[in-house]
Amino acid sequence: MKADFSQTAAWLKDKLQSQPVAGLILGTGLSSFTDDMEVLATIPYSEVPGFVESTAPSHRGNVVLALLNDKPVLVMQGRFHFYEGHPMHAVVFPTRVMSRMGIPNLIVTNAAGSLRKELAPGALVQIYDHINHMGTNPLIGANIEELGERFPSMNLAYDPIFIRRCQEIAKAEDITLHQGIYLAVTGPSLETKAECAAFASWGADLVGMSTVPEVIAARHAGMRVAAFSIVTNYSNLFHDDQHSQAEIQANAAKSSVHLKTILHHLVSEL
Repeated sequence: MKADFSQTAAWLKDKLQSQPVAGLILGTGLSSFTDDMEVLATIPYSEVPGFVESTAPSHRGNVVLALLNDKPVLVMQGRFHFYEGHPMHAVVFPTRVMSRMGIPNLIVTNAAGSLRKELAPGALVQIYDHINHMGTNPLIGANIEELGERFPSMNLAYDPIFIRRCQEIAKAEDITLHQGIYLAVTGPSLETKAECAAFASWGADLVGMSTVPEVIAARHAGMRVAAFSIVTNYSNLFHDDQHSQAEIQANAAKSSVHLKTILHHLVSEL
């Protein structure tokens, strides 16, 4: 495995024209994020050594080198999920590739369900902590010494300087940027009402099926992390309706413009 992600990192660096200042992982409904960015290179996941297939709805499945406010960023148009049947090392493989490419910062986005009434569909939430309820961890197994230590701290996993700066940017741009704790489950079945009530009682504000493995892998490798959820639906604590992918993707689009504004400013300072 050591050789795999190191070789993929070297392969990508050879293909790209610039050294990215950040990696950006796009969640459900956000693959269009790059549509108005200057794209320097697009490589389908199927061509990238070691990458598996992304089967989640709306995930385009490309590695894109693009300019965000004139700064090069490496964008993943879609991620790999544990629920797709991929082993955890495959889920975090792209994150480890980014770290071996010398990319110091990781920005992770996702679509999430709300466990709080005040976080309505369309709300933009900055994650400041998480609860790993996936029953596994990407660091299980032999430690990869070239990446990081055996027992990496998850204290302040989400960079406090990024958190403070994004709040300042949001205030200056008159954007409502909430803060919250994200809880990760495996999926793909959505959560029961009893599960959502339990998660809320633990202090979680959001629930989803991603992000936490990538954040753990990034922090293990010493990357600085910022993460954002777009609330795409209320959890069934607040209703008994069936969720649809159309609803989720429509709500994801609502706040993507605000997220892009914040990231334009944040990346320009990297």
